Amino acid sequence: QVQLVESGGGLVQAGGSLRLSCAASGRTFSNCVMGWFRQAPGKEREFVAAISWSGGNIYYHDSVKGRFTISRDNAKNTVYLQMNSLKPEDTAVYSCAADPTNSEVVGVQDWWYEYWGQGTQVTVSS
Repeated sequence: QVQLVESGGGLVQAGGSLRLSCAASGRTFSNCVMGWFRQAPGKEREFVAAISWSGGNIYYHDSVKGRFTISRDNAKNTVYLQMNSLKPEDTAVYSCAADPTNSEVVGVQDWWYEYWGQGTQVTVSS
């Protein structure tokens, strides 16, 4: 089992920044591929970014490339999502997810991930 708790969401103006954190407990975090997903009201959940267990493989959705940065600190059992140049269309509930497969392959589909956090709300005003 892996328990995930997100934090860092909030209300920010367009062009601003937020840093989301996802703290993990339970099973060995360093073995997990970690992903961030988001879901806006009335929309499907969509992939945002993912990072392999070593941090050596990172993948972003095209809509956030150059604006968002995913990183991890295995000593702190935490994965981060730094979000810059935020846009109103980034408004969503952001959730982190864990795939405990000790893999360098990162998944972009939500079914790839076994464990999920509850999510944190990000609202970007125009």
